[in-house]
Amino acid sequence: MIFKSKLPSAPYIVWVAIFILIPLFLVVYFAFTDISGKFTILNISDVGKFGPIFLRSVLLGVVATVICLVLAYPFAFVMSRMNSNLQKLTMMLIMLPMWMNYILRTYAWMALLETNGLINKMFGTFGLGPFQMINTDGAVVLGMVYNYLPFMILPLYTVMIKIEKPIIESAQDLGANAFGVLVKIVFPLSKPGVMSGITMVFVPSVSTFIISRMLGGGTNLLIGDLIEQQFLGNAYNPQFGSAISLILMIFILLSMAFLNQFDEYETEGLV
Repeated sequence: MIFKSKLPSAPYIVWVAIFILIPLFLVVYFAFTDISGKFTILNISDVGKFGPIFLRSVLLGVVATVICLVLAYPFAFVMSRMNSNLQKLTMMLIMLPMWMNYILRTYAWMALLETNGLINKMFGTFGLGPFQMINTDGAVVLGMVYNYLPFMILPLYTVMIKIEKPIIESAQDLGANAFGVLVKIVFPLSKPGVMSGITMVFVPSVSTFIISRMLGGGTNLLIGDLIEQQFLGNAYNPQFGSAISLILMIFILLSMAFLNQFDEYETEGLV
């Protein structure tokens, strides 16, 4: 009887085993073995040599996440207060760039930011520039914000649309000003969306390699670039690449666990 009740979940279990558990086992196996298959922790210890790259990746990821939150929060709130038809139109405009290939969107920013790009040409008409915008940390952060901003807007909008107008009106009737409504009502109720948005933006930002390669010029590596180098090209070293991937995976899991605990604490405080 128990076997029959679990039978419908069999395809999901097989999917998880093939695409999650087996790849995860391979990453752990290669991370703790050398080229001959013998156990070693040398790969893990060597990751410490690239600490600055880890720190730089985390820093740029945090900056991109904060910018996305600052831009997305008021936008999502205003969007949640629109009428139904305008919400649908705005949602379509948000999702429209996502219909285009991720790499093509990044190529478009290359054309805009390069020395002879459209932005520098526009500045040139006013006798300014050309400015060095491509191959900089700012360009990498810009690419992250542009590509991942929808992943911050959508969870915020999903939560904010559930905040009923009478709740806000009641707070205003009781004497709360706009700032008080934001701090005491809107933000606490939207906290789950904030945590989800931070996770959905920070995780791909800290592990990206396409954006850093195309907009950063590949001169200042991010952790994603370092991992890619270990599996492609002359620096082929899957053992070390797996070790870096494992450390990055642990860091991301710890970050998500921290955010989830914070979210649970805030939720319990509101109940």
